[in-house]
Amino acid sequence: MSRTGPERAVVLVSGGLDSATVLASAVAAGRACIGLSFDYGQRHRHELEAAGRVCSSLGAVGHVVLPVDLGTIGGSALTAPIDVPKDRPSGEIAGDIPRTYVPGRNLIFLSIAAALAEVEHASEIHIGVSAVDYSGYPDCRPAFVESFERTVNLGTRAGAQGNPLRIVAPLIHLTKARIIQLGLSLGVDYSLTHSCYDPVEISGVGVLACGRCDSCFLRARGFSEAAVPDPTRYAPGEPPADAHRHRSVMPRSP
Repeated sequence: MSRTGPERAVVLVSGGLDSATVLASAVAAGRACIGLSFDYGQRHRHELEAAGRVCSSLGAVGHVVLPVDLGTIGGSALTAPIDVPKDRPSGEIAGDIPRTYVPGRNLIFLSIAAALAEVEHASEIHIGVSAVDYSGYPDCRPAFVESFERTVNLGTRAGAQGNPLRIVAPLIHLTKARIIQLGLSLGVDYSLTHSCYDPVEISGVGVLACGRCDSCFLRARGFSEAAVPDPTRYAPGEPPADAHRHRSVMPRSP
């Protein structure tokens, strides 16, 4: 790479808990980070405002928000008029691919991140996938990340010229609780983040987490297991930690 100064990295920033932690980790490692977020037709596009707050708070050198209309393809509860699953037992969350899976999302996002990395002379792409506490998405597994890194270096000028792009996924083997603990040690303000798949907007109050979708459950359980206060603002009703306390926590495997 020809650009001088700190090593540059493109960091996928959704506005959620995991991506905020990854950005903080990359900044702490001395990278000059360019946040990359996508307006892909998601029903929870309030996360884009959170992504901007996170990038500003953690010192990203830039933040790109790119429109990619995956709603035209549909096929997901996040991009089409399909109900978001609610109140699922933890064993069910761990055991299948839910309706919130967005076909090709990480394939598309990482491909665009690779294009941006080439233009910005960045040598790394950081992504906050986890194969431990997650919603069963196949594009969050180590095998996918490793395979994509090989592929992107076969299909880019950087790779062909001996400047390979590295895909960095530092959270991939961490539980949500460990992710939260790591983020707090790096100074992440999780009150700036947004994780809910089906947020509720209340006039005069703002956008609140539903407290019932898979993402809310995993987030609330993570804060509980990390033994730190959950700063999430939930919609009126029983908070997730109470609503799911009766459910057994099943062993999870990638």
